[in-house]
Amino acid sequence: VQLQASGGGLVQAGDSLRLSCAASGRTFRSGALGWFRQAPGKEREFVAAIRWPGSNLFYADSVKGRFTISANNAKDTVYLQMNRLKPTDTAVYYCAASGASRPIISSISDGTAYLYWGQGTLVTVSS
Repeated sequence: VQLQASGGGLVQAGDSLRLSCAASGRTFRSGALGWFRQAPGKEREFVAAIRWPGSNLFYADSVKGRFTISANNAKDTVYLQMNRLKPTDTAVYYCAASGASRPIISSISDGTAYLYWGQGTLVTVSS
């Protein structure tokens, strides 16, 4: 499984961006795909995830109501629509896939539940 994240860039506070994560070598019929981020000098944190089957959605409290995760199963691509961006959203964003296993809800935000990681895309939000 290979994951390719894209869509990052430099924007101003209040702007929007859409990140994409294209997967090759698998189809989104089971397991989960998550977005994580890591700001300079900080630990990696969970942002959002989608879990199959059922397309269950999960969000960190810090992005709930501003970010939306979605999937295009036909394209094996997952998106992260980010609205009303804040300077605190500045980070490298990574997508990660769990593979065939379906993480339980309590572990959906745990990076160790994900086996495959993309290379990251930088999002910079200026004030």
